[in-house]
Amino acid sequence: MSTPPLASGAEGPDSLRPLLDTVLQALTAGAHARGGPLPAGGPETVARRIRDAVGDVLPDKGDPNALHDLVRALAEGAADPAHPHCAAHLHCPPLAVATAADLAAGALNPSLDSWDQAPAASELEALVTRTLAAEIYGDARASEPKGRAGVSTPAAAPRRRTEPPKRGDALVTTGGTESNQLALLLAREAHPGVRLICGANAHHSLPRAAWLLGLPEPVVVPAPAGTLDPAALDEALTELSGPPGSLLVAATAGTTDAGLIDPLPQIAALCTAHGARLHIDAAYGGGLLFSERHRPKLAGLEHADTVTLDLHKLGWQPVAAGLLAVKNPDDLTALAHHADYLNADDDTDAGLPDLLGRSLRTTRRPDILKIAVTLKTLGRHGLGTLVDQVCAHAHEFARQVQAHPGFELHDAPTISTVLFRPTRATDDAVAAVRRQLLHEGRAVLGRAHLDGRLWLKVTLLNPHTRPDDLAALLKLVEGNTSR
Repeated sequence: MSTPPLASGAEGPDSLRPLLDTVLQALTAGAHARGGPLPAGGPETVARRIRDAVGDVLPDKGDPNALHDLVRALAEGAADPAHPHCAAHLHCPPLAVATAADLAAGALNPSLDSWDQAPAASELEALVTRTLAAEIYGDARASEPKGRAGVSTPAAAPRRRTEPPKRGDALVTTGGTESNQLALLLAREAHPGVRLICGANAHHSLPRAAWLLGLPEPVVVPAPAGTLDPAALDEALTELSGPPGSLLVAATAGTTDAGLIDPLPQIAALCTAHGARLHIDAAYGGGLLFSERHRPKLAGLEHADTVTLDLHKLGWQPVAAGLLAVKNPDDLTALAHHADYLNADDDTDAGLPDLLGRSLRTTRRPDILKIAVTLKTLGRHGLGTLVDQVCAHAHEFARQVQAHPGFELHDAPTISTVLFRPTRATDDAVAAVRRQLLHEGRAVLGRAHLDGRLWLKVTLLNPHTRPDDLAALLKLVEGNTSR
């Protein structure tokens, strides 16, 4: 048997080209066989098809058709986030340009644990993460001394220039869960024994991170309207008063259930008044930064010590594309770590960048490439337009729900999530409608418990969705409700 070709190296592109054709054909065939947003038949049927397609996982003799057969089987059994009726979760259809960039990242295979494994990727990551941090905290360059006509004073000027203060940095993560864990870790390292205060609407990863890090039991503040109650937060901060930084408040900009945004300016003011540290989980809502129309909803974000951002939600990236932004880059010194084979002192003294403190992971793929390609290709305006489109789709769907006598709308959408339910239906009936549509492979809807009732959840992240698609989705729910 000849040695299999490699994806990298001078001959890599030629080796990949025919395989890409195979993959694209298999994706097309699988999607055609699926025929909808989800495979029909439920878990047992899907499991049986996969078992049949795979056969012997590790045969004695290799199968040259394995690439086509397994990709086709996976595509046939996939939930397709690009289908307008696949709208349950914060699971976006990735942009083609980002997916193409991800292919290049896989072929080049840099590992961002040392500079000599990722020379260009490490610099690209530094550039992009600082740019995204500046979107939240402002651009440090704005504070540089200016010369005549607003031109920055040249570095070669005889008068010594004062370096501008750093205004934020960001780390690449696997998503909101890792970002939230890192935020709590940085808070703990700055103030050992820090106690988390979060709303009842907070993402489950926050109290889990407190448990994982051995922190005290979190204090959960009521969120009666789906958002953290500032009065209850003020009361909790007053009761738990301690040294500055001993309390960590976690607010949410884009709840998982309803896409709601906590009153960030009021929360930030309370944190300042009580000397508490502030983390904002903007894994969902952070993408509003790109939209001129919706960015004001994130007022107060710039006051957070740390911010979670997921671009595999309102950023249309293939998983994973998470970030943790930090207001004070010095906080990241807590992650500093030494391994002689990766960041020897004499190497760093000689100018080789030390990457080991940029993550708790050692081996890291260059997820920054797809993000950089997307930012550069679409620009702020292009990304903002996508954000505006999906938010508009949510308002259109809410309008259709309100106009239909057979449905009840929970509330007007804040971002791109809509909660609704059939009128006069029991919670058991609502849950059954969702499962029936899943079993038939006709629609993927989410669920959320709010106000003591179960609601169907639609999270619209596909900018290509049309009003007719939304009307058809509502009709599907109506048809299954009346059974």
